[in-house]
Amino acid sequence: MEPAGSEVEVVWNGRRVRAFVPALLRRRHLGLDAPSAGRSAAAAAEVAHAAEGLSGDYEALARLLLRSEGVASSYIEGITAPVVDVVLAEAQLGRRTTGAGAWVASNLAAVSEAVSSARETTPLSVDALCQWQRTLSTGSPTPERYVGRLREEQGWIGGTSPLDAHLVTPPASELPALLEDLVAYANRTDLDPIAQAAVVHAQFEIVHPFADGNGRVGRVLVAWVLVRRLALLVPPPVSVAVAADVGGYSSGLVSFRVGDHLRWIRWFADAVVDGGRAQRALVASVERIKRRWHDQLASVEPKLRSDAAVSAVLDLLPRHLVLTSPTLVDELGLSRKAALANLKRLAGAGILTEYETLRHDGPGKPAALYVSRELLGLAGSSPLR
Repeated sequence: MEPAGSEVEVVWNGRRVRAFVPALLRRRHLGLDAPSAGRSAAAAAEVAHAAEGLSGDYEALARLLLRSEGVASSYIEGITAPVVDVVLAEAQLGRRTTGAGAWVASNLAAVSEAVSSARETTPLSVDALCQWQRTLSTGSPTPERYVGRLREEQGWIGGTSPLDAHLVTPPASELPALLEDLVAYANRTDLDPIAQAAVVHAQFEIVHPFADGNGRVGRVLVAWVLVRRLALLVPPPVSVAVAADVGGYSSGLVSFRVGDHLRWIRWFADAVVDGGRAQRALVASVERIKRRWHDQLASVEPKLRSDAAVSAVLDLLPRHLVLTSPTLVDELGLSRKAALANLKRLAGAGILTEYETLRHDGPGKPAALYVSRELLGLAGSSPLR
C-alpha cells in the first residue's frame, strides 16, 4: 500500500507529539479494483432505484428523509432528542433556541443547505464548509470563536489531549492546502460518484478542520457529493446505515488512513446500499400508514372518511409532523374552532395523538400539538417520551 500521509512533530502545551498529515488526494492513486467497482455500481443502482419511489407528495417524503438523515447524523455524535422537539425547534431556528432538539434541527438545516447547493451544481468551496459548520452549530454550546471558521489550534480525535489521542490531526498551518485539495477533488466530475463521496468524507475526517462538528459536516459532505453526482433530489439517509455500524465505520476510516482505500470504499458502498434500502422502506411505510389511516376512518366514523376538511388535514402529513390549529388555519383557511375540531376527530380515530409540552415562550395558552406516532417513529428516534 502506498503511504497515505506522514507524521510531523508539533508542540502542544510544552510537550512534543506526532501529528498525522494526510497525503494530498491529487497525489494518491485512488483507482478501483473490480470488486470495489462492482460494489460501487451496486450502490449507485440502489440509490437510483430508491429515487424512483419518490413520487406523489415528493416534498413531504423528501423532508422526512432529510429529517431521518439529520437525526441519525446527530445520534452518531451522541446528540438525541424526541423528534417532536426537533420539529418544533425547526420552526424556531434563528430565535436563539437551545437544547438537543435545536441542535438536531440545525443539523437538518445544514443538510438542507448542502442539498440545495448541490442541486444547483454550485461548486464546493472552503467557505461553504464553514457555512455548514456555522449552521449546524446553531443552538449548540460551541463557543462562538469556533463557529464558522477553521481551527487555529492543534486538534485530535479520541482521548483527552494529543498525548493520549487515537489520532493527532494536522497542524492548523496545514489546513489551507489540505482543504483546497479536498475541495478540488470533490468538484471533479470524472470520478466514480460513490468512491468519490467515500474518499472525500474520509479525507475530511482525517483533516478535522473545525474545533467542533467535524463528523456532522463530513456527513453533510457525503449528501452534497451524492446529490450532485447522481442528480438526486434528496440523498439516501446514509447516516442511518453508519449509525447501525459505527464500529465498521470507524474501522473503515482507519483503513483509509493507513493506505487501504479500497476496503473503506467497499464498506462505504455497502452503507450507501443500506441507505437506499432504508429510503425505499421509509417511502413504503408512509404509503402503508396512509392506507391504514383511511381504513381507520372508515371503521370509526364512515362519514368522516369523505369529509373534505379531514382529508385536507391528513394531506398535511407527513409534510408537517406536528399539527396545531394555527397550522390548519394558515394552510387550509379553516377557522380556529373548525381546525381544532378536526384535529380532535382524528385523535378520536386513533390517527393523531395530542402531545403535551411544558415549554411555552409566548403569551397566553399554548396551542395543542397533535402528532402521528407512526410518522414520528419513521423519522428515526423514539418519538414521544
